[in-house]
Amino acid sequence: MTEIIPRWQKQSLRNHFLISMPGMKDSGFANSVTYICDHSTEGAMGIVVTRPLNLTLGDVFDQLNLDDRGDHGKQAVLSGGPVSTQRGFVLHQSDSKWQSTIKVSDDIALTASRDIISALALGDGPDKALFALGYAGWGAGQLESEISENSWLIVPADVNTLFNTAVDERWNAATTLLGFDPHLIPLNPGHA
Repeated sequence: MTEIIPRWQKQSLRNHFLISMPGMKDSGFANSVTYICDHSTEGAMGIVVTRPLNLTLGDVFDQLNLDDRGDHGKQAVLSGGPVSTQRGFVLHQSDSKWQSTIKVSDDIALTASRDIISALALGDGPDKALFALGYAGWGAGQLESEISENSWLIVPADVNTLFNTAVDERWNAATTLLGFDPHLIPLNPGHA
């Protein structure tokens, strides 16, 4: 008998949104959207883009003794996930001039070096950027297992949703990309 493998298991989910299913019980990920930055057979890494902290980028600039001369100081800092929560990550328009940058797609990159934070404070950084503390990570096969258990919905990422949509509207905007209302999905759907 030939096993049918879902298409998402054959390809990387890099540059996709992981949307939590309505009714997800994990409070850290309920009503969340995670932007997947890397995905391979070894695991996955993403930034949760729907969890603002009670902290602004201006506060981060102050902690790093940087003068806030740009437009990003009032921007909320995101809780990017439960891993390495003291480390900062910047999702931004693709630009490779920073010290520690991973190009995720043609439009989006992830940087984890201080030079981009200094540039944001000076107003020399990318126009579109999100700053997060921590990230979400999955070991080999873990994310695939969670998707099979109907914890997540997957849709290709949208730059407008990521950078031009208010944090509290991103889950709704991402679910709109699915083309159906996820609230209509039974919480315990069967498996064929």
